[in-house]
Amino acid sequence: MQRFSVTKVIEFSYGHRLLEHDGKCRYLHGHNGLLEVDIDTESLDEMGMVVDFGRVNEIVKAWVEANLDHKMLLRRDDPMTPVLQSAGEPVFVMEENPTAENIAALVWTAGRKAGLHVREVRLWETSTSRAAYRGGPADDEGRDFAPGGRPE
Repeated sequence: MQRFSVTKVIEFSYGHRLLEHDGKCRYLHGHNGLLEVDIDTESLDEMGMVVDFGRVNEIVKAWVEANLDHKMLLRRDDPMTPVLQSAGEPVFVMEENPTAENIAALVWTAGRKAGLHVREVRLWETSTSRAAYRGGPADDEGRDFAPGGRPE
């Protein structure tokens, strides 16, 4: 079966830390992340496109800018969450540890819920380290299993 695909690249900056991590990632630190969002389809639209890149910006890039960009991504039970919130710092609270894998899944879910046929999201945390999330066949039936989060 033929498939067409496009990839939209989105850059954003964020901070996080990983609870229970044995290495340096247990400390608050930041990244200039690069997202690659793959969208696919079996047939092109009336304009001959998978999706207009402007629509991807309106949906995915806008969601990333509103929720993740220049925010501290922390797990709900992180003791730093209330400290930063009380200081007025922008925090995005996640149910899971804010790993690159979980952030990729979060962006995938946001795109899917907005109606885009997102196939895979890759997050480059550094120039040499990348994580990816790809939905499975059940996701094509309208179900998703990605972790959640929200700005608080």
